[in-house]
Amino acid sequence: MVRKDKKWELRLYVAGKTPKSVTALKNLQRYCEEHLKGQYRIEVIDLLLQPQLAEGDQIFAIPTLVRKVPEPIRKIIGDLSNEEKVLVGLNIRPVIMK
Repeated sequence: MVRKDKKWELRLYVAGKTPKSVTALKNLQRYCEEHLKGQYRIEVIDLLLQPQLAEGDQIFAIPTLVRKVPEPIRKIIGDLSNEEKVLVGLNIRPVIMK
């Protein structure tokens, strides 16, 4: 379970308002409200407007979600439609071995 004292800083890199970018943001907002309510901040970076910002986080595909805090930094590429993969990838939910 997520600790209540932990703050999450998430950065979503997109390129304009493409269907994949819009879907990724909606999915991310939904997951955060469900699992991190009041403990997160989402920064959306449009690489069409600020292409120089891609280098800092080594962004090679879009949309890409970067978890800046808590460390370590983690990245997830795509429209974030697989909730389980996103939650495990961000370390919000532990991997459940079957």
